[in-house]
Amino acid sequence: MITEVVTWKLPKSITREQVAGAFRKSVPHWQQATGLVRKNYLYDPAAGVAGGVYLWKQLEDAKRGHDDAFRKRIKDTFGDEPVFAYFETPIAIDNTTGAVMDEGIGT
Repeated sequence: MITEVVTWKLPKSITREQVAGAFRKSVPHWQQATGLVRKNYLYDPAAGVAGGVYLWKQLEDAKRGHDDAFRKRIKDTFGDEPVFAYFETPIAIDNTTGAVMDEGIGT
């Protein structure tokens, strides 16, 4: 699995409600994303940064999910280019369900 952290700077004039509204509009898109296990939206008003943390099945899924169209959407909506960081994720836990996703189990 791959954890991807995507961030971008926000315009100074944007409100929390505007950021959350843009996030809400994107939910159906991410619910359909191939290979996406989980997404958490990020917002830091003090730093003027927004973004997301994604758990993907594979790096290729992350790259496909954040193609040129995604980059253009972020630029058009927020005025900045997104920055991407990728991390191998051999184990992930979900305390709400008790699930443990472990690449070493069943392989």
